[in-house]
Amino acid sequence: MTEINIQFTLFSAFYSPLISTMSGGFLQEEGLEPKWSVSAPGASAIDALKDGSAHVVQSALSQGFNALARGETMETTHFAQINEMDGFFLTAREPDSNFNWKKLEGAEVVLFGGGQPLMMFKYACYKAGIDFDKIKAINVGGAAAMDKAFRDGQGQYVQQQGPFPQQLEAEGIGHIVAQVGKQIGTCGFSSLAARKDWLETDMAVAFMRAYRKTRAYINDAPAIEIAKAEKPYFPDIEEAALAQCIRTYQKLGCWSRHPEITQPAYEATMDIFAYNGLLEERYPYGRICSLPPA
Repeated sequence: MTEINIQFTLFSAFYSPLISTMSGGFLQEEGLEPKWSVSAPGASAIDALKDGSAHVVQSALSQGFNALARGETMETTHFAQINEMDGFFLTAREPDSNFNWKKLEGAEVVLFGGGQPLMMFKYACYKAGIDFDKIKAINVGGAAAMDKAFRDGQGQYVQQQGPFPQQLEAEGIGHIVAQVGKQIGTCGFSSLAARKDWLETDMAVAFMRAYRKTRAYINDAPAIEIAKAEKPYFPDIEEAALAQCIRTYQKLGCWSRHPEITQPAYEATMDIFAYNGLLEERYPYGRICSLPPA
C-alpha cells in the first residue's frame, strides 16, 4: 500500500465525498492507504501542498481568487469539486414551520466571522431579499466555539454545517429551519486541490478512480450505510443524526455525480465574491481550475 496524505480545511459530513473515499474503502481498493489531518486554525491546507506534507486537500475556489489577487504564481490547482452548493443550515431554538428569512432581521444569529461561509451567507440574504446589516451577528470563533455558544444559550439562530445541526435536533436543543444552499443555488463551493505536477502521477490517477467511484456511492448508497461507515470519524455524533444529515445532503443535490468543476459553477462563485466586493477581477477558469486526471 502507498500512503496518500489528505488534509481538510474544515471537517464535517458535508465533505463526505472525500471522507467516504476513506471510510468506504475506495482508496484502499486502489492500493492507497489514506492518512488524513485537518489544517490548524488560521492555517491553509494549501500550505500542506506547498511543503509536500499533503497530496490532496479540501479547499475552495476562493483560495485561488485570493492568491491571484496577491500576485502569486499558482503552483496548485483545483481539479475536482466536492460540493456544488452551500451546505450550511440555519438552526433555531424552537420549531418554526413558517420560517422565512425576514425573521433574521433584528435577531441574534451565531455566524462565522469571515471567509467563504460568511460571504455565502451574505449572498443568501441578498437572494432572500433581506438586509444582512439588520442581523445582530454573534461571532465567537470556529465551528466548535459556535456550537458551544449556541448550546450555552447565545443567539436565536446558529449557522452550521451538518452533522452538528442534526445533533442539536437529536438532543432537542435546536430545530433546523432553513438550508442556505437552497437560497444560493449551484456554485463552486468546495473543491479538491493538488500540486499541478502531482496530477500527472500514477497516484493521482488511482486517487481519481477511487473518487469517481465514491461520488456514485455517495449518491446511490442508503444514508444509514454511509453513516455507519463514517461514524468513527464523528465520535460525538449519533449515528442516526449523521444519517439524517447525509440523507438531507443527498436530497439537496450538492453531491452531483460528475467530479469536474464546471464553468457555470465557477462563474457563480465569482458572482458571489464580486457581490461581496472581494473579487478584484474575473479570472479565467484555467488560471485556478484544471480537469481531473483521466
